[in-house]
Amino acid sequence: MEDSRTPFLATQSATPYDEIRQLPVTVLLDNVRSMYNTGAFFRTADACGVEKLLLAGITPRPPKHAITKTALGAEDTVDWEHSWDAARLIEDLRTREYEVAAIETSAHAVDLFDWKPRFPVCVVFGHETDGIRPELLALCDTHVRIPMLGRKHSLNVATAGGVMLYELLRKYRRLKEHSR
Repeated sequence: MEDSRTPFLATQSATPYDEIRQLPVTVLLDNVRSMYNTGAFFRTADACGVEKLLLAGITPRPPKHAITKTALGAEDTVDWEHSWDAARLIEDLRTREYEVAAIETSAHAVDLFDWKPRFPVCVVFGHETDGIRPELLALCDTHVRIPMLGRKHSLNVATAGGVMLYELLRKYRRLKEHSR
């Protein structure tokens, strides 16, 4: 008889994610005001194994108590950097052949579930209420929207980040499976 106190994870076998060491995704947060949202991005970035978290403009950066409270130590495990110039960060990523995707509802945005990302990818998130600045939107290769069925037509930026990163992890896993 199996011991019911055995942790579930201890009995799992290999998963399709075991072969993925790092998700070829960088996240750019431009002028995200909330330390709690920033901390949540650190935590999700750690969970998904993203390459780097880029903090731009007024986006808070460690060490800050509110970031640590939400990140639960992920601010120490996720590679990150800060720059006041988000446009320079985007231009640098483009020289390294990243697809740069604005996560924003716009007239020409593609639905998240229809988007076929070209890895490596940088996903850009903007200010909680104002969104991504127009000059940064113009630098992005793709605009991607998360489908919204409710009346609000928006998500908290950190929640949107979680949806986006896990969908990118799913798509990357599928890409790796088809390349075998």
